[in-house]
Amino acid sequence: MRIAALDLGTNSFHLLVAEVQPDGGFTPLVREKEMLRLGDVVAREGRIPEGPADQAVATVRRFRLLADTAGADEVLACATSAIRLAANGDELVDRIEAETGVNVRVIDGLTEAQLIFGAVRASVLLDPAPALCFDLGGGSVEITVGDAAGLRWATSENLGVARLTAELVESDPLSKDDRRRLRDRLTEVLAPVAAEVAAFEPKMFVGSSGTLLDLAHMAAARRKEEVPVSLNQLTITRDEFLPLHKLIVSSRASERRRLEGLEPRRVDLIPAGSMFLDTAMELFGFDELTVSEWALREGIVLDAIGHHDPADWSDDPRAIRRASVVGLARRCDVAEGHSRQVARLAVALFDQTAELHGLGRADRELLEYAGLLHNIGQHVASEGHHKHAAYLIRHGQLRGFDPREISLLAALARWHRKGDPKAADEFAPIDPDDESRMRKLTALLRIADGLDRSHHDGVSGADVHVGPTLVLVRLDAGGDVELEQWAARRRRNLFEKVFDRELEVTAHPVGRHVATPG
Repeated sequence: MRIAALDLGTNSFHLLVAEVQPDGGFTPLVREKEMLRLGDVVAREGRIPEGPADQAVATVRRFRLLADTAGADEVLACATSAIRLAANGDELVDRIEAETGVNVRVIDGLTEAQLIFGAVRASVLLDPAPALCFDLGGGSVEITVGDAAGLRWATSENLGVARLTAELVESDPLSKDDRRRLRDRLTEVLAPVAAEVAAFEPKMFVGSSGTLLDLAHMAAARRKEEVPVSLNQLTITRDEFLPLHKLIVSSRASERRRLEGLEPRRVDLIPAGSMFLDTAMELFGFDELTVSEWALREGIVLDAIGHHDPADWSDDPRAIRRASVVGLARRCDVAEGHSRQVARLAVALFDQTAELHGLGRADRELLEYAGLLHNIGQHVASEGHHKHAAYLIRHGQLRGFDPREISLLAALARWHRKGDPKAADEFAPIDPDDESRMRKLTALLRIADGLDRSHHDGVSGADVHVGPTLVLVRLDAGGDVELEQWAARRRRNLFEKVFDRELEVTAHPVGRHVATPG
């Protein structure tokens, strides 16, 4: 599955199209950025005039075309400070939706902080923890505290570089009055935040988004070694930053433009950004800053992943079946290790007895899923758990299965313990045409369940030999499996009746190698 995330920010609009893997990770396919500087006009006029609005719509239209070309299955857009604060921001959102088909979600500062921290946590090793994180945008700064386990605290303050520049900067280079105004505003807002954050005792400091990334890039470019291709998790020290800071605030735009690592359209904003970092380092008391290349757009993708079933990230249409089965098993607090072991052994027995049962791949799949679900009735009660399991399967809203398959799965769980399986059963009735399939699969499931009687995964493999009158199952185990042998023999009656063979279960001596089937 592919997701397109649009970050409609104060300085820049960003596009990320990502390919999501079955494990929930993702690979970026397309990245695009357009610096529109909406925050400048909003700070001056309080609204978004027609010209900048036209540019915004055209940019989103282009991003949508790129997303469609890349095969995006889902397009998500979030708008932040500039559009949120503009008097006509709602009109621009309506226009974007009408002219591009992109639905825009206008988010508040705390939601933005949560999404950004999710991205930072996924891109930077937060160790030592907790980490204090700053995402310095055009209209606001999101400040968060958290660790690998999640977000602990967050705030959003109107200290974005575009806002600070528009409201407080009058000269180029910065005059003493400019610096005083900037420092006073920053200190007024950040000092109370620093006092509150101190209680968390942050051990690490992380910066994200364009301005802080540019400052880190510029500091790294002044080193003797080559600047790394990826800046993610690059760390700069205060001693490295301070000489750069003095250069930035004392130089003209024409001089700053020649500094390596500075985005050309951020030349007039970087003095305010540098003042922010200098003041923050002093107030929060940190001497190193680590940067994250991931920010809001990656956070949007990660948030979308969290709202989908894992099967949605696979190109395999049948993946929803496995995800649905696993989801039901987990909702019922199943003993997952035992269920997976039974499923594995059942499939191994199925593969090595193909000449007996004559069943196909669809039956193999159902047998595996029955192994995963056979014990979920324990969630209701131990007594009669096989009947409870059948009920839960029938009413478990399993996705990707037709009603006939669900009935068969329920019947396998119903009969996995004992009894003579019948199609006409009040707890798990099935189509009479499926009775033979059900009996064969149940016979295999019972043996597999017996082979993990102790729930200790003692059997690592099974080597099956099918003879004219005897089926010999030789177990590979690293310890005592007498209980498993006993349980399998106790459950062999149905197997012997269905396949017209006697069944014997033996174990190899400890340490002897046996190939594991399947």
